[in-house]
Amino acid sequence: MNPDFLAWSGNLQARIETVLERLLPDPQHTPQTLHAAMRYAALEGGKRVRPLLAFAAGEVVGADPARVEIAASAVELIHAYSLVHDDLPCMDNDMLRRGKPTCHVEYGEATALLVGDSLHSLAFELISAHTLSDTPERQLEMVKLLALAAGSRGMAGGQAIDLVSVGQTLTLPELEFMHIHKTGALIRASVLLGTYCGSALDDTALAKLDHYAKCVGLAFQVVDDILDAEAPTATLGKTAGKDAENNKPTYVTLMGSARAKAFAAELHSDALDALAGFDSAQRLRELADFIVQRQF
Repeated sequence: MNPDFLAWSGNLQARIETVLERLLPDPQHTPQTLHAAMRYAALEGGKRVRPLLAFAAGEVVGADPARVEIAASAVELIHAYSLVHDDLPCMDNDMLRRGKPTCHVEYGEATALLVGDSLHSLAFELISAHTLSDTPERQLEMVKLLALAAGSRGMAGGQAIDLVSVGQTLTLPELEFMHIHKTGALIRASVLLGTYCGSALDDTALAKLDHYAKCVGLAFQVVDDILDAEAPTATLGKTAGKDAENNKPTYVTLMGSARAKAFAAELHSDALDALAGFDSAQRLRELADFIVQRQF
């Protein structure tokens, strides 16, 4: 990867860590265990792809980074909550996340459930309590965007489809529909929320950025499926081979590894094409490269 991109992404990953440390409740405040567990789940780990996408989209519209960091943190808290719930025994029953024991292993199932609930609520507190856009109407649209991305017509809906698809053979359109919601919804929200923090774009420009986000969101999942099948647990920071063990439909089981890699490359190309005409979208282009070329 370009050293300049690595420096940019590293600085922003550190910034988001600092912002989340500030925004999450102090573990000394009652209930201490819940607050400590929230910080355990949200801090010290992860690629922070969604915040990076929000910042990169913000650059396209000249957004104030102080606004973007709040919107980016809200999306990341929704993502962190989804991982805590996804790891629970009633879902994927995973023991390892980001190289450490999952939240329910460390704190118990009941606390992990409340951690997810609390991170979800905090995300909406942040996005509604700070001035993030130039008009109240646009800020209200940001709240709506995040709510749709997190709910039954977004991430939660995709997870529900994933649960009932275990042991099933899905068609490619069915698999794409599931992941457009399960993984793609928050990624698309990240890009759009970043743009709403800056100067308004017309509908055509917004649609192009949304198409970019749809493509990178799908590519992210395709690469995840490839890595789950091919990379070791130590590299991934989570249990490798869980999809195959749980008999879940994936791009690798549907297409084979070679075709899945080719599909990821197609999505990468489509994402870059969608950015044609945007002069300040270099970071979005580099993030598309990172998502497809990553090894973890």
